[in-house]
Amino acid sequence: MLEFLKRRLKSEKGAMDKIIVTLLLVIVGVGAVVGLQSWVTGQKDSLQTSAATVITNVTSDASGNK
Repeated sequence: MLEFLKRRLKSEKGAMDKIIVTLLLVIVGVGAVVGLQSWVTGQKDSLQTSAATVITNVTSDASGNK
């Protein structure tokens, strides 16, 4: 079975190039998804921190004015 695949790949012109390009695109795609997920997580954490700070400031100002 493996020998058949090897012969088939050798007989097709440019088959290895197609495989290499496909693997490269898969690696780039996975890297992009991981990078995007990391960026979104960082943005979410930053937004939560900002919101908590603003809520704390508003509630302390409201309780101080009474």
